[in-house]
Order: sequence, then C-alpha cells, then structure tokens
Amino acid sequence: MSIPNPPQQPGGEQWAGQPGYGAAQPGYGGAPHPGAAIALTTKFMPLAFFYFFVKPKVAVDGYPVATDWGRMVIPVPPGDHRVDVYTPYVLPPRVGPADLTVSVAPGQTLELEYRSPVVAFSRGSLGAPPQKYNGVAILIALMSLAVLFGVCSCLASLLSSSTSP
Repeated sequence: MSIPNPPQQPGGEQWAGQPGYGAAQPGYGGAPHPGAAIALTTKFMPLAFFYFFVKPKVAVDGYPVATDWGRMVIPVPPGDHRVDVYTPYVLPPRVGPADLTVSVAPGQTLELEYRSPVVAFSRGSLGAPPQKYNGVAILIALMSLAVLFGVCSCLASLLSSSTSP
C-alpha cells in the first residue's frame, strides 16, 4: 500500500483546519500497521488550565491524527516521517508549534513526547522523552517583575504616608 505524499509546507499548514480532521488515513491511525509505530505522549503544565478544554493537533506526514492529551500509538509504515504538533488556542491560534522528522525502522515503536509551552508565544518541545516545558524562564521573569512592582508600590505608599504631617 502506498501513501501519497501531500505537499509539505512549513509548520504543517496543509492539514490545519481541514474538514476531515481526525478521519482515518491510509496507514495512519486505525488498525495497527504491521511495520512500525510512533508512540506520542502529549503533555501540558496543569497550571495552564485552558488546555484542559482543548486537544492537541497532530499530523504525521501531513495527515491529521485524532488525538487527546496522553499517550497514543500511531501505526506508520517503516521509513522517514514528519510529525507536526501544536495546541489550538484563542490568541495566538496555534500555541507551541513543534515539528520533527523521525526515522522508524521496521517493527520499531518510536517513543516521542510533546510538551505544550508554559507561555503562549513559545515553541513546544517535541522529541525523545523526557522533554522540558519551554517558556519557564520567561514566566519566572514576568512573575518576578510583578512581585517587584507590587513591593515597590507598597513601599512607595508606606513612605508617602509616613512623611505626611
């Protein structure tokens, strides 16, 4: 069985928003392929509670795969495959886009992990487990600035009230 190669575009735009999203494609999803598989685990930091209400979008070689958070096994024919993952969101519409080209040997189940970023404008992490959450340093910097601003505001208020007659 041969699988047609859809035109490759950066970021996997060729599959985003297609009406058949999640439909079974030949060799992707559905019944196990006797050749090989990609085991993809998708995760997000629980503090980003909005992700509880959305599902990650995954495509293998441009074909959408029905997904949910957690581990899924995607049967594929042996060979090279491009894996695209992102999390739908409000603004920006795609959070944590990540793509990776992998080579899967006959009979192999390749383990991959995707982690949605902590900050909406960061890229996601995709690769061999364990992966790190991207955007943690940005989040710490923003929280530190907020705490510093709060402390300075309190000190300014105390100093101005203590110098008044």
